Amino acid sequence: MQIHLIAVGTRMPGWVNDGYAEYARRLPRECSLKLNEIPLAKRSKSQPLSRAIEDEGRRMQAVIGKNHQVIALDVKGHGWSTDQLAGALRDWMRDGRDVSLLVGGPDGLADDCLQAASQRWSLSPLTLPHPLVRVILAEQLYRAWSLNSGHPYHRG
Repeated sequence: MQIHLIAVGTRMPGWVNDGYAEYARRLPRECSLKLNEIPLAKRSKSQPLSRAIEDEGRRMQAVIGKNHQVIALDVKGHGWSTDQLAGALRDWMRDGRDVSLLVGGPDGLADDCLQAASQRWSLSPLTLPHPLVRVILAEQLYRAWSLNSGHPYHRG
């Protein structure tokens, strides 16, 4: 199984790329994490914001593989504890399908992306900067894997 992090935004600061890469590389091949960056759509005063969000959504959906389980990161989604995420990760691995995690841009996810998702996951009721979400997701996925594997990282 592979987890695809499909995220709007490119040209992240070095600390974001380094943090994400550190945790992604720690995950084993049977639970690997792959980043797919979607360029931010142009915003202008002459075009409605909804058009930019829809454009990002179309490009995100084009990256989702056939038969992937789709999970949208959404502030209105369900919050998971570490144990619950570890359980979800176990379920994903048992299912065998790849998983696509969708992270929208600064204005959120397109409605089509939300509707395509079988689950909506909220990392926090706090508003988090989108670059930081990549690092948090990678770390939490690694933590969930380490918990399931009995690896000592989770206890730290």
